[in-house]
Amino acid sequence: MPTVPAEPAGEAHRARALAESFGADADRYDRARPGYPAAMVDRIVAASPGRNVVDVGCGTGIAARQFRAVGCTVLGVEIDPRMAAVARRHGIEVEVSPFETWATGGRGFDAVVAGQTWHWVDPAAGAAKAAEALRPGGRLAVFWNVGTPPADLGAAFAEVYRRVVPGFPVQDAATMAESSYAPFLANAAAGIRAAGGFGEPEEWSFDWSRSYTKREWLDHVPTAGGHSRFPPEQLAELLSGIGTALDDAGGGFTMAYTAVVLTVVRAG
Repeated sequence: MPTVPAEPAGEAHRARALAESFGADADRYDRARPGYPAAMVDRIVAASPGRNVVDVGCGTGIAARQFRAVGCTVLGVEIDPRMAAVARRHGIEVEVSPFETWATGGRGFDAVVAGQTWHWVDPAAGAAKAAEALRPGGRLAVFWNVGTPPADLGAAFAEVYRRVVPGFPVQDAATMAESSYAPFLANAAAGIRAAGGFGEPEEWSFDWSRSYTKREWLDHVPTAGGHSRFPPEQLAELLSGIGTALDDAGGGFTMAYTAVVLTVVRAG
């Protein structure tokens, strides 16, 4: 079930404990989280002046491996050493640091990207660091997957959350849409404008889909933001309820995804 961080878009970067909670089960995160559409990766690379890329909050290297697969040299910057360790097992070079205080060491890059992580970065400080890291003409591209399950199943998932985890932020398919991530895009754009050194941000979007079996979706659910903080018995009850909803729906479903991108060019 798609969820949004408990913190408002403008304050999510202050929730460091939540931001760093994903490494509690880094191997599950790596196998269960979706990647991004190839068309999005190709467009970012084509719109950049070269193929030397920094992946901010690279996690286990899901996006980094996609950029590497199209010929990029990728350096990950990741705050959680547990996540970084998995990325390194996949052959991704990673420097462990908060991005806002990461030392560029005078290096210049063609693109700075961030998949599903920029809301955990201080928007102005992160944009300023990206400007420092980018060569003139380099591109900053931050992106999120927005997933919408079939309407009936989304409503069933949401009902399970309301029953098992009252007050946890969750949206059903009737209200979950690309617009739910609009505050993230707006906050990122405001940070870019405040930092200076960039042109005017623009938004791109890419529709894609992925089919999930019951087993695959139940593996995915605990990787969502905040879920690692649930007591074990509460998480087990949540997964049981979601599993029942999936059984009632035939045991699997196709998630309609939109990858939403905010991107901007470093001024010369």
